[in-house]
Amino acid sequence: MALQIYNSLTRKKEPFVPVHPGVVGMYVCGPTVYGHAHLGHAKSYVSFDVVARWLRQSGFRVRYVQNITDVGHLTDDADEGEDKIARQARLEKTDPMEIAQYYTRSFYDDMDRLGVERPNIAPTATGHIPEQIALIEELLKKGHAYEVNGNVYFSVGSFPDYGKLSGRTDQEALQSGTRVETRSEKRHPSDFALWKKAEEGHLMQWRSPWGMGYPGWHVECSAMSMKYLGDTVDIHGGGMENKFPHHDCEIAQSEAATGKPYVRYWMHNNMVTVGGIKMGKSLKNSVNLKDLFRSTDPMVIRFFILQSHYRSPLDFSEAAIHASSSGLEKMRDTRKRLLQTVPGSGIIDTTEFRTKFGDAMDDDFNTPLAVSVLFEFSKTVNSALDKPEGLSSEAISDAVAFLDTFAGTVLGVIAPAGKPTAVTDAKSGKALEKVVSLLLDMRAEARRNRDFALSDRIRDNLLEAGIEVKDTREGASWSLKTES
Repeated sequence: MALQIYNSLTRKKEPFVPVHPGVVGMYVCGPTVYGHAHLGHAKSYVSFDVVARWLRQSGFRVRYVQNITDVGHLTDDADEGEDKIARQARLEKTDPMEIAQYYTRSFYDDMDRLGVERPNIAPTATGHIPEQIALIEELLKKGHAYEVNGNVYFSVGSFPDYGKLSGRTDQEALQSGTRVETRSEKRHPSDFALWKKAEEGHLMQWRSPWGMGYPGWHVECSAMSMKYLGDTVDIHGGGMENKFPHHDCEIAQSEAATGKPYVRYWMHNNMVTVGGIKMGKSLKNSVNLKDLFRSTDPMVIRFFILQSHYRSPLDFSEAAIHASSSGLEKMRDTRKRLLQTVPGSGIIDTTEFRTKFGDAMDDDFNTPLAVSVLFEFSKTVNSALDKPEGLSSEAISDAVAFLDTFAGTVLGVIAPAGKPTAVTDAKSGKALEKVVSLLLDMRAEARRNRDFALSDRIRDNLLEAGIEVKDTREGASWSLKTES
């Protein structure tokens, strides 16, 4: 069957036809880097990693762009509050760019351990200020935006289709805009900021035609996606919570500027729950990936995520993680057994399994069904190996190639032959955790004893070994230092 994608805009599955035959432009909203990644991030980026992998496996050339939001995302989506990164910098008594750089490295460290392949392009908001200013100027020129006292707002009334993705009516947008105190300078409560005037002492600001300031959150994704993928993007992904206001705003400003459809296929992953309750920092049930990795192989987490469809909620529990660990171990054991068995004369036909796996992935990237095909294949292989005739050398090679391709290259839960895994195994990870924790305890004791020379030496030696230590109000934390 041909690839079908559920389009959040049309609310139905549609045959996938990219703008340019054989080439896919894919944009996924990246993290706002003011804290360590959590399980919700893992669900989103593992899911879209597999989307990109399957598209490539299907013969497409994929240009995958995933941004880093390092300025402009305010603590309240209705253009109120502080910049999230500036706020974290104030709490940690440091510079916003240091915060952004540190948590960007931390994010990529966690994604690497989950086997998430790096995007082709990872643009930052701060690195694309000129492009954002140019887009705002175009919107002003076309009458879709207006400037007041150094702030520039998009006029929602100028774009009749505003809210077509989320399904919010203009009245609902009005009501959401009145939940917080709204700037009187806005013409309409649901108008959103394209450019914000920098308050006195704001550490992240740039020159613009409207004075010193910084871009709003929504404009960065439009500017960067269209720069690298063209006016119309094939696939745009993100969490369901991004539909409103972020993606509705992206559509409005992009289509108002170009007069063309902004995205052909909108894809949104569902949330992570804990005991059926939405996971979130405010509820104090957020699962930090670094904490989770201390006790669980990152590949088990990846496997756990892929046993839920990207559009379905993912409920986290110890029992679910244990079941995923057992399932992944059985699949690894099957591959190991194939490599260690003495060849016999039996045969196994992988054609049916390849078709079933392909049909599952072509049906809106149905990874739970694809995983069930792998389990069915594993059971068939083990049954064949249990027979006196075993499997022939050709059958063994074919079976290993099947697992390496579909469990390895596509789903990324085992390392294909000849390709080292992107993560250390669970035993090595736990050993590293114990060693670093011991050194951090020694460093903490040295600081208590005011032996700052020893404290600095421990920190510097860890950094030379590729381990970055950061002191916070909650104590010292560490992450593997990676290139971003």
